[in-house]
Amino acid sequence: MFKFLKEVVSGSGSGLKDLPYNIGEPYASAWGSWVHYRGTSKDDGSPVSIFSLSGSSSQDRHLAAGRNGVKRLRTVRHPNILSFLHSTEVEGFDGPSQKHTIYIVTEPVMPLSEKLKELNLGGTQRDEYYAWGLHQIAKAVSFLNNDCKLVHGNVCVSSVVVTQTLDWKLHAFDVLSEFDANNEAANSPMLQFEWLVGAQYKPMELSKSEWAAIRKSPPWAIDAWGLGCLIYEIFSGLKLTKTEELRNTASIPKSLLPDYQRLLSSAPSRRMNPSKLIDNSEFFQNKLVETIQFMEILNLKDSVEKDSFFRKLPNIAEQLPREIVLKKLLPVLASSLEFGSAAAPALTVLLKMGAWLPPDQFNTKVLPTIVKLFASNDRAIRVSLLQHIDQFGDSLSSQIVDEQVFPHVATGFADTSAFLRELTLKSMLVLAPKLSQRTLSGSLLKYLSKLQVDEEPAIRTNTTILLGNIASYMNDGTRKRVLINAFTVRALRDTFPPARSAGILALTVTSSYYDMSEIATRILPNVAVLTIDPDSDVRTKAFQALDQFLSIARQNHEKLTTGVESNVGNSTGVQPNANSSLLSWAMSSLTQKGKASDHAPIVNANSSTVSSATSNSSLVTDVQSTAPVRTASMSSFEQVAPPSPTRSADGWGDAEDGSVPDLGDEDGGWDDVDPFEEPKPTSLTNIQAAQKRPVSQPKQPAVNSSRAPPATKSTIEAEDDPWGSVTAPVPKPAMKTLNPKPASSSSARNDDDLWGSIAAPAPKSTVKPLKPATVNDDSDPWAAIAAPPPTTRAKPLSSLGRGRGTKQSQPKLGAQRIDRTSSSGSSGF
Repeated sequence: MFKFLKEVVSGSGSGLKDLPYNIGEPYASAWGSWVHYRGTSKDDGSPVSIFSLSGSSSQDRHLAAGRNGVKRLRTVRHPNILSFLHSTEVEGFDGPSQKHTIYIVTEPVMPLSEKLKELNLGGTQRDEYYAWGLHQIAKAVSFLNNDCKLVHGNVCVSSVVVTQTLDWKLHAFDVLSEFDANNEAANSPMLQFEWLVGAQYKPMELSKSEWAAIRKSPPWAIDAWGLGCLIYEIFSGLKLTKTEELRNTASIPKSLLPDYQRLLSSAPSRRMNPSKLIDNSEFFQNKLVETIQFMEILNLKDSVEKDSFFRKLPNIAEQLPREIVLKKLLPVLASSLEFGSAAAPALTVLLKMGAWLPPDQFNTKVLPTIVKLFASNDRAIRVSLLQHIDQFGDSLSSQIVDEQVFPHVATGFADTSAFLRELTLKSMLVLAPKLSQRTLSGSLLKYLSKLQVDEEPAIRTNTTILLGNIASYMNDGTRKRVLINAFTVRALRDTFPPARSAGILALTVTSSYYDMSEIATRILPNVAVLTIDPDSDVRTKAFQALDQFLSIARQNHEKLTTGVESNVGNSTGVQPNANSSLLSWAMSSLTQKGKASDHAPIVNANSSTVSSATSNSSLVTDVQSTAPVRTASMSSFEQVAPPSPTRSADGWGDAEDGSVPDLGDEDGGWDDVDPFEEPKPTSLTNIQAAQKRPVSQPKQPAVNSSRAPPATKSTIEAEDDPWGSVTAPVPKPAMKTLNPKPASSSSARNDDDLWGSIAAPAPKSTVKPLKPATVNDDSDPWAAIAAPPPTTRAKPLSSLGRGRGTKQSQPKLGAQRIDRTSSSGSSGF
């Protein structure tokens, strides 16, 4: 037979020309005269099963029964009946003789007898799986007998197949016929092809062909007997050879034995209805059956029942057969999650089951469902995905992450829930290595720029840690633009001590990416300030960082001295495990919570307000904090707290640009900030300029100290002379800067000029007042509006555009008074 089929399919190489499937190797067993082959689809290569039946002529009675089976299988649909896909009948030749062959294509299945040998289950796990299989076959038989009024006629091991999900399905419909109960007196055969049934499977009335008694019996009488035969064969592991073997009940479970005996009752009317076997049998009440039944009707359950079920499922799955869990429960669970019927706790169970799969099967059975779940709007599902991303992140390809996963995950950066923002940030440790440079530099860094000024201090800390960890995935230009600004301008100035520690650690771990000029001018000044930080951990890390960067500078100096060109990036001396230690620190600090206003102050290296360096000056900063803060005790100075970063501030301390970087900015929100201020002219410049001018006594008298407002300590500190230690001592200096910010016009006039006694006045010729000078004479009340004398040079009236400055002053003044008097008098009437 197999040789004949090979000749038939030889025309297309791997299958019939009119059959869109390829025929593979046959199984060892099949029902009746059929041959069961493995097969694949020619379109997509998906697996199928192909059944073939051959006869010498088209009138062969086996082919007639086969055509009945094809017709019945095509029309009868049920979840526990084999799914029909395609059928065809062809003619061929086996040597000189002609052959007719029927082909049926179904879903991929395997004979039950072979599958049971492959599973090789035992004990409780075997009984639970057999109970589930018998439950499915009993449902199929009940559907045929009670709902369709059909009689299968030959229920046995050979007529049952197993799907890829380990479901049992009924097939072999060649004998299937309608139950003719209306013609009770007729002696004609009700089952046209009952001769195909083996004698060992026939009940007494069928073997004697008592058709009248069969028609008087219930519709399930014959198939109930067949169910008893099936139970005996699967539990004994032997193929039934004669009817007397059914009396051997040693292998039948005790909980199933009463039902087994009722199925094999000698009286057809007393045989058990398969529907009652499903509902009442104690044997079917086990964990596997109950679990699968619950998942099949998951849509009908409420949220409380779902949550309770999925929380218990991990422990139940541990007790069930591993292969049944992976091939049956896992696909059902994945489908429930994908279509929204399962709750968020089901994802934890899915990942636990998926961990038992080989990597290739995990990528095909579990990963597609997970990728689809990232598009879910259910916040609980999103949280669960981010919490367990380390379990499946390595299996995601770079293309899937960049195109399908990251766009959905990125919405969590702006979520109102701080917990979800933090989880989104943590997930980037897994996803960032798989992102393209365009996504990394164009999208991710902009989100991180926002998070570095987040209101949650733990999120700001982790953002710094993340930047240090993903620095190796950035290109050189992005690193130059982002890292130093992010670590020094933001992290080192944060009011949260762990955030400052994170900035120091990030700088040390990424030290290989900075050149010597950046280390000397931008990193060392900012780190040195933290050596007087109130927090001892920050101070310790600052000293360690200084040692490392000074070592780099020292190596650079030695190389320059010896004439060897230095490559500072290769001589940083960074420890190989520095990156891993930074990562573990980030994970342990995620639990720290707090608000931006609840943390200790820091010193800004580039702040415009610098603490006084004099020995007698000190400042005290009031910090409201609910958490204990370690304050450093200093004899000469204390530290000034910068403004706390908020959602509307950029978190860069006293940097010039105080706006939050726009998410649409092409520069990522970092390179628009210059961490260094322009050097302000020192008071030494004023002194040198004053010494070059001729000394003269000032015309203005000394300012009355009683009218001048006292200089505040912050004003003294902001205007202090950084070179005061090398200049001549001046009693109580309160020098003005070149460009002071006038608080008010009165305070600007009353400021003391400490260098006025030795400075020459500005030449009159070079100073041209913007407004005409006025003379304040208390004795002349009209002086304010009177014209100036003729000899004056200022010509204020001409400057006002009146054009009468050359006239005699007396007539003009008299005329003005007369005119005003007359005009005022006339206006009175």
